[in-house]
Amino acid sequence: MKGLAAGIGVVFLSPILIAGTGMMLASSADAVQSSGSFSSCLSDIDSDKVAEQVTKILDGASGKDVHVEGLDLPAEQVPNAQTIVAAGLSVDVPKKGQIIALATAMQESRLRNLAYGDRDSLGLFQQRPSQGWGSAEQIRDPTYASEQFYKHLLKVSGWQQMTVTQAAQAVQKSGLPDAYAQWEELATALQAAIAKTFPGGGDADGKGTDQDKKPSTSTTGCAPGEDGSGFGRIPEGSVPKGYSIPKDAHPRARKAITWAMQQLGTLYQWGGSCTNSHGPDPMGRCDCSSLMQQAYAHVGVTLTRTTYTQVNEGKAVSPSQLEPGTLIFSRGTAARPEHVGMYMGEGLVIEAPRTTKPVRITPIKDWTILAARRVI
Repeated sequence: MKGLAAGIGVVFLSPILIAGTGMMLASSADAVQSSGSFSSCLSDIDSDKVAEQVTKILDGASGKDVHVEGLDLPAEQVPNAQTIVAAGLSVDVPKKGQIIALATAMQESRLRNLAYGDRDSLGLFQQRPSQGWGSAEQIRDPTYASEQFYKHLLKVSGWQQMTVTQAAQAVQKSGLPDAYAQWEELATALQAAIAKTFPGGGDADGKGTDQDKKPSTSTTGCAPGEDGSGFGRIPEGSVPKGYSIPKDAHPRARKAITWAMQQLGTLYQWGGSCTNSHGPDPMGRCDCSSLMQQAYAHVGVTLTRTTYTQVNEGKAVSPSQLEPGTLIFSRGTAARPEHVGMYMGEGLVIEAPRTTKPVRITPIKDWTILAARRVI
């Protein structure tokens, strides 16, 4: 805290009385709010410079030689900002909503996942368990906290016509209602820099293009017992009783399936790298295409990053000629599918489905297959 205070101004404590009934309110982290405005020192931010420095952090730089105006701990703050943007993209929140979320987190926690705050406030947005925002453990999960902020923002009538400060205050009910404005320019620069790192994240409407939507259902041409229906209901994150990788599976496909199964039960993260799905960083978790990419990377097969490009990998095959390890695509169009999974044999598919859902195994009968690609 001493280092933070030296960098951003005088820090003070000021408990807030939150009024009103029937609404879940977040309490501002007065322990990290400043009594002064930072507007003057955060004006005329060089967006290109911010993008350059943000990219360095996201590429693994330590932060010692990275300087982002307004961020004193970029190695910690930029990954948290990345999670906020990714969460917004995953639930189709437009660019402005992401900027509001970033500005809010800057004011509430300085983009740090705090384990303390005013009364029982915690995390990036200083949300309070006692006010119905979730358990302390949930609130300390940056993805969960971000999704909860967006959930409440989207319930604010007319939020897109409000200023950043008005929209943030409508969610947070802070004791310093005008404080969010000072972070708008930095939040805008961060959103622009980070969104570009995600597949389709730089689209004008601020939405991602690898979004997972509720799958439609249809038959796949498989006979009963070959479409996965014989396993009955499969609990999310589990291997159905009686399943084993077919003996005639290609050795590398077998290893890729095995690796993918090791990620079962880990939560989906849009834009996640799938390089450490069991770790504490949400961006190490898997989305649908990174699960495929990393499963095959572990057996020496290089795949591109998105469903849009993976649908052109390897060799096209008919849905009636699936083999264990075949990539299958659904949602959207055959040329531009929005979801990908890996066929496991015995009528089953392993997938990272969508936000709030874990990596799981599903019967192929629940898939409308638009395209299939054999990559080994």
